[in-house]
Amino acid sequence: MDDGLWRGISRRRFIQGAAGLTVLAACGKSGPSTTTPSTVVTDVTSTLVQPATKLSGDLKILQWSHFVPRHDTWFDPFAKDWGTQVGVNVSVDHINQAELLARAAAEISAGEGHDLIEFIFPPPSLEKSVLDLADLNQEAVKRFGAQTGLCTRSTYNPATKKYFGFCHGWAPDPGDYRKSLWEKVGLPDGPSSYQELLDGGTRVKNEQGIQLGIGMSNEIDSNMAARALIWSYGGSVQDKNMNVVLNSENTIAAVDYMARLFKAAMTDEVFGWGAASNNQGLIAGNLSYILNSISAYRTAQKNNPDVAADIFFTSPLKGSQTALASEHAILIYVVPKHAKNPDAAKEFILHLVANYAQNTNNSELYDFPAFPSTVPQLTAWLDSDPYGSQPGNKLALLKDAEKWSTNVGHPGPANAAIGEVFDTFVLPKMMARAARGELSAKDAVAEAEVEVKKIFSKWRAEGLVGGTS
Repeated sequence: MDDGLWRGISRRRFIQGAAGLTVLAACGKSGPSTTTPSTVVTDVTSTLVQPATKLSGDLKILQWSHFVPRHDTWFDPFAKDWGTQVGVNVSVDHINQAELLARAAAEISAGEGHDLIEFIFPPPSLEKSVLDLADLNQEAVKRFGAQTGLCTRSTYNPATKKYFGFCHGWAPDPGDYRKSLWEKVGLPDGPSSYQELLDGGTRVKNEQGIQLGIGMSNEIDSNMAARALIWSYGGSVQDKNMNVVLNSENTIAAVDYMARLFKAAMTDEVFGWGAASNNQGLIAGNLSYILNSISAYRTAQKNNPDVAADIFFTSPLKGSQTALASEHAILIYVVPKHAKNPDAAKEFILHLVANYAQNTNNSELYDFPAFPSTVPQLTAWLDSDPYGSQPGNKLALLKDAEKWSTNVGHPGPANAAIGEVFDTFVLPKMMARAARGELSAKDAVAEAEVEVKKIFSKWRAEGLVGGTS
């Protein structure tokens, strides 16, 4: 252990910490709840591994307002309680996820602000302004075992050999569909391919008056949907070596498909959606299928139980080449260089990971662990949802989510160029231009690649992106 933060941790002390984690794992409830969806799995207990060094002072945390409100109700006291135990005054501020990057950039520019900032998408453009968290990532692997690959690829930059962040969790992005609507067009299990989505979705709209809900606007869900479609047709923004490869027959085919899907099964409102729009439409009963995490369903359980009972899930749809989904959210902490208490920030992250069964539970199974060993109850929870799903195994398909999910930047890593392509919504805008008929699919892709190559050239000149083209 080279870094001073971990120096002095004895073998005995490390084993004590691992034993605490074992106790945590043993205490998880695996059975179903027989009461309302608001029931909490109460017997997931906390464990505290004492920090390697004496901590003091303030720890200021900034993070997004979670899509599942119960999470923040749990998280803030959890963080402050840890601070009380180790001698740190912890404060937590929450803002809308769409405001995170601008807020972080403003604090970095000012050279002051929060010690710890959480994103739900990779922020690699901040690499030069945040600490390299290689020590923290290495320590976490030693304590908790292997990290899920898509999480590592979302925080490690092979061009610089630095970790610009620490990923503690992620959320799968299945398809959410209304079973009663799709039964009437002969697809009771929902669509399994993009062709079935087009054919069935067209019939649902024409025969039942309910449209599909795949966005093409400047918001996170549209970003995820565009990537899933392109990957499933065999295209990508970059190759594994970080060369731009967007302009391909595969990408053109995906964009052409989206244009046809829009004309047959959607309306113009998808061009102006915000991140909550598809959730709201599904919950209100106005959409037949969306790409989203389970957060929309959880809200429906509370606000529209009849619709919730009719919502089921699909794995990624098959394109011409494969079936892949982007993770819906990738939960990443960064420690800005201006942080006044980086040691406390790192120790808190390790405390959170050690107690991740609580995090997953209080997110109502939205947050999956980046270190699977920390939530051994997850499989049982998905088989028998403790939050009132009927049937109880409605979420069971998420057990395989890691196999069909990948990172922003696939088949390469997240990097500063990929981050800017994401943050400026290049791909949803490309889809929208073709869907509105402003450009052909071929021209829309060619135009987008020009923009993407400029972005890659800029960041390659900064030394933050590999590849040559």
